Amino acid sequence: MDLGFTGKVALITGVGSQIGFGRGIALYLAKEGCDVAAVDFDLQGAQQTATDILALGRRVRAIRTDISRNDEVEDMVKEVIDTFGKIDILVNNAGAGTVLKPFLEMTREEWEKPINTNLYGTLNVTRAVIPHMISRRYGRIVNITGGQGAATISMYGASKAGISSFTKSLASELIDYGIVVNGIHPGLGNTGLNISGRGGRKLTKEEAETAAQRFGTKRFCTGDDLGPLVAFLASDVCSYLVGEIINMNAGAPPPNFP
Repeated sequence: MDLGFTGKVALITGVGSQIGFGRGIALYLAKEGCDVAAVDFDLQGAQQTATDILALGRRVRAIRTDISRNDEVEDMVKEVIDTFGKIDILVNNAGAGTVLKPFLEMTREEWEKPINTNLYGTLNVTRAVIPHMISRRYGRIVNITGGQGAATISMYGASKAGISSFTKSLASELIDYGIVVNGIHPGLGNTGLNISGRGGRKLTKEEAETAAQRFGTKRFCTGDDLGPLVAFLASDVCSYLVGEIINMNAGAPPPNFP
């Protein structure tokens, strides 16, 4: 199926991790014909992803941005538009994990990291991109959510629940402008948040294997799993599905994490 991505520009956050969802999404959209703005706090990682996108014959720009800082986000969006002339697709994928602690044991600083990056980061980037999409009366926004309701990750879950609710509200507000907004709740991923320690504590090999077995597929979700679904939601083929959060959990989440 031709998803009509030739000439489209996708801004994707959180592409720096070489085992992350963002990289997989970026490469899949590039293979389908998108030019890509590859955004991450980790510039070296974003540049590596950009190099691989360039090898696919697509235009790409790697940009270092802390999405929790609105000033950096506004500068980044301006750079993307100056470089590519437009933004057709926004994928809010960047995220921060959390220390694995009961809520009562968490410090205020430990609360703030996932809230500032996951929730406020998504709000910052979306707010900066929307006026451009409204002016063109076209856009596709895909928000990556998940991680709600499990013990010891309360603040991560709270930040992601906020994204889910925001997605539904925003979809209703923007559909009249030709902007389609949806979200995805991926399954537990073999990503930098869970495996490398970027999420606050690295899972042991045994913990990771145990966690994967709790899902119906008996394996982790990957960027290759996520890419095709993001592509559908970001395409013109998806014009009627609006304000939905698609669950890719492949079974019930575990009651505790890990």
